[in-house]
Amino acid sequence: MQPSPDPFRLNHRIALVTGGASGIGEATVKELARAGAEVWIADINIPAAESLAATIPSAHALHLDVTSAKSISAALAQIEFLDILVNNAGVGHVGSIEATEPEDFDRLMNINVRSVYLVTRGFLPLLLGARERHEALGAVVNVASVSGLVGIKERFAYCTSKGAVVAMTRQLAAEYPRTLRVNAVCPGTVQTPFVEGYLEKFHKHNKEEIRAELRARQPVGRLGRPEEVASAIRYLASDEAAFVTGTLLTLDGGWTAA
Repeated sequence: MQPSPDPFRLNHRIALVTGGASGIGEATVKELARAGAEVWIADINIPAAESLAATIPSAHALHLDVTSAKSISAALAQIEFLDILVNNAGVGHVGSIEATEPEDFDRLMNINVRSVYLVTRGFLPLLLGARERHEALGAVVNVASVSGLVGIKERFAYCTSKGAVVAMTRQLAAEYPRTLRVNAVCPGTVQTPFVEGYLEKFHKHNKEEIRAELRARQPVGRLGRPEEVASAIRYLASDEAAFVTGTLLTLDGGWTAA
């Protein structure tokens, strides 16, 4: 494959981003569309997805409950081709193993882990067919976390769930080495509504103190930006990453290096 004179382009590619209406998902939708892709904004919050789609000519809103096989089948019926799947939808939880109730653990495993299985399995035939329309393989990019790479206090269920996403990424890459590329991004703490919701729920009376602690645990001294994660996802989805599969791309301000 000859180097492109206009690198990291995704012209004529069709992408789907779960949890695409806010945070890292929203930034990813905008970045993939900017790169030339047609993007499906898949979200359980369809009004938010429709609002975002209205601002992007090449984007479409798609109602999707990533935990429901029925919802995934309904979404699949609306999509004829797919080249890029970004498994971004997820939730968090704060608590040690002692403070994590079984229902909390099950909820995280259902939304953060089982959904990646269900969505990827559902759209796999379309992704495997991408090569028939392009020279490039279909690409899956999972949004994992540094929490899947290192232990973090008070994040028992979340670390467990993101560790599973890391393992699924590697297994799929090993299973389909010549027909599908599968990679993951592992962000540190990123400034998103996800983080703001955490601060509001668990640290309402000392938000700024905790926010400072979140910045300090990343050696660069700040939180990540959704756009930075989106740029990494664009790279992994592009032809320039054709030799990249089974890779965990860490974006954590030096956290895991320290």
